[in-house]
Amino acid sequence: MNVIEQARQAYAPTQAAIRSDRSIEAQLISQITARMRQANASAPSNFPALITAVHENRRMWTALAADVADPDNGLPNALRAQIFYLAEFTEHHSRLVQQKKADITALIEINTAILRGLNGQGTT
Repeated sequence: MNVIEQARQAYAPTQAAIRSDRSIEAQLISQITARMRQANASAPSNFPALITAVHENRRMWTALAADVADPDNGLPNALRAQIFYLAEFTEHHSRLVQQKKADITALIEINTAILRGLNGQGTT
């Protein structure tokens, strides 16, 4: 080990960075949205990848719906209701995508809007 590497280790943070629930949610939504975009780009030739990405997104939204349905959830009731509605829409639209009756664009747009909100960018 050379001197530079020893210095890096000596001055490296000793604790893992503390992340907020919001940043963890944003990272998850960002990753799933990226997979959906990638799958959408290859959709005509790789429908299984599209279905896998839609399934991951559906699982995430099901978990979000369960979270906001919990009476102990600290979000305002109106926001909880909106998130629950988006989860229901996602469930319905995902079925249409699987049946090749709709495309994935609406799901990507919803996730992108949620990411903007989580990152404090609003919807403009």
